[in-house]
Amino acid sequence: MAIISVLIGVLVIVVVGAICFWAIDKFATDGRLANLLKLLVVLVCLGAIVQRLLVLTY
Repeated sequence: MAIISVLIGVLVIVVVGAICFWAIDKFATDGRLANLLKLLVVLVCLGAIVQRLLVLTY
């Protein structure tokens, strides 16, 4: 049961990250700012996924 919960959590994180990418592409006018924001979104999403996966080990 815990594995399904973790998979659903990871899927939600990926979907929210994809929505953030879309919003950045649509509304960010400066290319450098957009790239920086995308990098920030990737790092936050990866951190959240790692946090979800660490739940399985403990």
